[in-house]
Amino acid sequence: MRAHSALGWPFSGLSRAALAALVLPIALAACGNGGAADRNIDSLDAELADGNSSGNTRDPAMMSALQQQIMVDPALASQANYDAIRPPAQPYSAPAAPEMMAVGRGTTGTSTSETLKSAPAPVRGQGCPKCSAARESLTLGGLAERQSPQGTSACAANINYSTGWANRLPGDVPLYPDARVREAAGADSQTCALRVVSFASTAPLQTVLDWYYTRLSKVGYSAEHQADGDDHVLAGTKGEAAFAVFASVRTDGGTDVDLVVNRGN
Repeated sequence: MRAHSALGWPFSGLSRAALAALVLPIALAACGNGGAADRNIDSLDAELADGNSSGNTRDPAMMSALQQQIMVDPALASQANYDAIRPPAQPYSAPAAPEMMAVGRGTTGTSTSETLKSAPAPVRGQGCPKCSAARESLTLGGLAERQSPQGTSACAANINYSTGWANRLPGDVPLYPDARVREAAGADSQTCALRVVSFASTAPLQTVLDWYYTRLSKVGYSAEHQADGDDHVLAGTKGEAAFAVFASVRTDGGTDVDLVVNRGN
């Protein structure tokens, strides 16, 4: 056996058995410290979880709220995401500035105070193909393209947009007296004098139809009335001239109107 110096191994005087007896408890103690730490963490987690659970149990209002069913108001459900950005149903059209809006003005023989003749009742059994054409048209030009006679639809190919067209309607097919124009378009050529105007009126739908029927029948236009629910069309011709009044009920009781005229006087 090799000898150790006085400054060397401190346990050189101990036998292997004595040395093992001394080192083993130290090693076991070191291993045991990690397990105790883990147990302490597990115990802390359990205490926190138990504390939260007992806290909720001690709060009846919270427990009642958590256990109740979610209530939904059907009347408000449609308002969800009201401000969400969605693709438009039709091409965007900004409203005309107030100073540029054409306003219908009563003229001789067109005042709403005159005695009106009742527009003919809607034709039964034929549906309303013109109503469908109006619903499916995304623009005033598209609406004009789907009109008959063919001259009106052909003129729509050269249509351009400006609220000024509302001031250039023919005298025999004017704007309704309180009309508020939203959009207008038109086309002029040797064979075209097309005007298409979209406007709103505070008058009830039937009053608007009666007014146009009274006015147009007086100057010689024929007139036919079609309807599909709240959508109505009064249309007619006089020689090569043609008109169509597309009217629908507004939520405020007024009337939305798209007026199409070609080659009026």
